[in-house]
Amino acid sequence: MKKITLLLVFIGITMLQSCEVTEVTEVYDSPINIPKTEVFEITASFNANNNYSKIVLFDPLLRSSDSVLMYHLYDVVNGQDVWRLMPQTYYFDNNGALDYNFDFTRNSAKIYLSANFNLNSLEASWTQNQTFRVVIIPDGFAKTIDKNNIESVMKALEVDQQKIKKIDF
Repeated sequence: MKKITLLLVFIGITMLQSCEVTEVTEVYDSPINIPKTEVFEITASFNANNNYSKIVLFDPLLRSSDSVLMYHLYDVVNGQDVWRLMPQTYYFDNNGALDYNFDFTRNSAKIYLSANFNLNSLEASWTQNQTFRVVIIPDGFAKTIDKNNIESVMKALEVDQQKIKKIDF
């Protein structure tokens, strides 16, 4: 019995040593091997009926290596948009905290509000006609960008601001 066990161990080790590891690199159909970046804006309103959330469907589906950045349009100052990278928490004088957050899969992204108070008490300025910028980028490229600065992201990805699609829910 010991001889059979030793033989099986020897065969197993020999088989493992003969395995070859091959690294697979995904190649994209563009001149510089970076897939096309997609940027679009969504304007949505949140309430109890939609559970303070919205679902954005991706068509086509994201690649498994893609990342999604999402920004909330917080304000417009002197004609300039003020974007904040999500998740974003806003604090109120009464110790309340409101979160604009999102999660995503290859199929969709969910934008949602959460708070440490009843969301029904929010003023309409926090729930109605909120604008979000969605940026879909290749995962490896996401590591080289200052994601907190939307202007840096748009410049690095060479996005034409005039061609950003706008979607109203």
